[in-house]
Amino acid sequence: MKSLLSIIFGFLVLTTATLAQDRGPDALVKQVTEDVLTIARQDKDIQGGNTRKAMELVETKVLPYFNFQRMTSLAVGREWNKATADQKKRLAEEFKTLLVRTYSNALTSYKNQTVSYKPTKLQSSDTDVLVKTEIIQPGSKPVQLDYALEKQGETWKVYDVIVAGVSLVTNYRETFSQEARNNGVDGLIQMLVNRNKQLETAKK
Repeated sequence: MKSLLSIIFGFLVLTTATLAQDRGPDALVKQVTEDVLTIARQDKDIQGGNTRKAMELVETKVLPYFNFQRMTSLAVGREWNKATADQKKRLAEEFKTLLVRTYSNALTSYKNQTVSYKPTKLQSSDTDVLVKTEIIQPGSKPVQLDYALEKQGETWKVYDVIVAGVSLVTNYRETFSQEARNNGVDGLIQMLVNRNKQLETAKK
């Protein structure tokens, strides 16, 4: 599961606010995916394993177009409602950092992957859609990769990613919920802080 999740963020780098506003969610995912694959393949630093540069790319292009507040609430589950406003803010920040640090190295591993885009049934009134794609990897079975997006104003934002039928946010839920039950919301925040420190140290 980890290896599959590690490819997520490379396919979720979004370009500009204009692109996000002018395109539907399916067209947006397709355009962004192709742009990112091109960047990942052509950037010598990223191909050489420069995770810091990959992190900068993710932080610059991804974060404005993700609803990390909703992603975190889904990952935390019922315990989210017990958190204060400040705790919710800290949880979202730490979860965001965890995802960025965990998956930034995905951009250094793209070689010959291609993407198949499935038809998306979209009505003009829809504000929540699932965009389905399939990652074709030479020598391996295709990986189903679906994006859950919601419309906020004129902009579509990703709030979950489903890899081979498994939701990214619910994949964390059992661990997060158990930690919050055992040690409270502050305990969960500290767990995320510690995990992020470990990942940061591992990169040095």
